Amino acid sequence: MKQLKYKKSDVIRGLIIYPLGDTIAALLLHEFSIYRLLGMMVVGGLVYSLEIPAWFSYINDRYNGMHRTLFAMLYFNPLWITRHLIFIFLFTGQITMVHWSILSIALKSFAINLPLAFAANYIIQNKLPLRWRFLSSAIFSSLMAIYYALSRVIFK
Repeated sequence: MKQLKYKKSDVIRGLIIYPLGDTIAALLLHEFSIYRLLGMMVVGGLVYSLEIPAWFSYINDRYNGMHRTLFAMLYFNPLWITRHLIFIFLFTGQITMVHWSILSIALKSFAINLPLAFAANYIIQNKLPLRWRFLSSAIFSSLMAIYYALSRVIFK
């Protein structure tokens, strides 16, 4: 099994791209917070930049075609969305907002987003070289972060 390793380029991309999408969402919802921005920078730069490239490398080494797409979808599931929303609540001091209804919101937003996410993940996993997958996934996820943050309001 490969060892998990940070790559400087992935850390920088995660540090910039994920908080950018979340900041746009926060501004749209009039919820901008410097703590949220800094928190999402830490999550993007330290958590997502390690686990996402590792998952993509894992599925790249074992699967082809549609299987890669399905395993990418398996990773970005409603629990991932729930965790992302919990990060937002933690960084904004809204810990009391963390309850089971977040999972319901994540399930609804995941289900509605499924066709678009499937198409994007198919392209990312099957048309791009492995070295570009984290960047392209981060950009797509950043756009989805806007949607997921808004979904908290839409699907409440």
